[in-house]
Amino acid sequence: MITLYHCHGARSFRPLWMLEEMGLDYELKMLPFPPRVLAKEYLAINPLGTIPFMVDGDTKMTESSGICHYLGTKHGPTPLVVDVGESDYGTYLNWMFFSDATLTFPQTLVLRYSTLEPNERRQPQVVEDYAKWFLGRLRAVEAATGQTEWLSQGRFTAADVVIGYALRLADNLGLSKQFGPNVAAYWQRLQQREGYRRAAEAEIRAGDEQKVARRA
Repeated sequence: MITLYHCHGARSFRPLWMLEEMGLDYELKMLPFPPRVLAKEYLAINPLGTIPFMVDGDTKMTESSGICHYLGTKHGPTPLVVDVGESDYGTYLNWMFFSDATLTFPQTLVLRYSTLEPNERRQPQVVEDYAKWFLGRLRAVEAATGQTEWLSQGRFTAADVVIGYALRLADNLGLSKQFGPNVAAYWQRLQQREGYRRAAEAEIRAGDEQKVARRA
């Protein structure tokens, strides 16, 4: 059985969503955020103390977008993965890497210096600068979603899952009001998917059952 370690609202939502889209069996283990501080015992499982952490037999992974691609290729076949022989293979891979390296990275600075740090260490200028960075990089998604409903190969794929999480995080950070019209419509489409809804419900249900509070 696949085991996924997850925190409410964290980027581990990507593989959780992928698991639900694929209908795979899994065990969801909830942790308080940040686990390296609030769940020290987790360091014995994942020395990085980061989320996600996925275990599938002998395979252990920490990178959210990589886990999504792994699930699709290891436990497929599935239309959620664009195959090397398909015309949009390169586009698909580019979105998979873009999702974390380009879109999620600046948001982590916004989150840290607006919410996670104690009041005396918060940095409004850093928050403003990195929010602008994120919104500037989001122009690529605005342009792409003005041309097609989904990002790769004319169908919903893991690329939409991983980019979709970046939009979910932006929404949680209060940045969605600055989405362009194409991204706003795309975000609405993503939230209407049954897989997304099941993942969101699983996150809440597991947190309640395991008595792990949601991040404020």
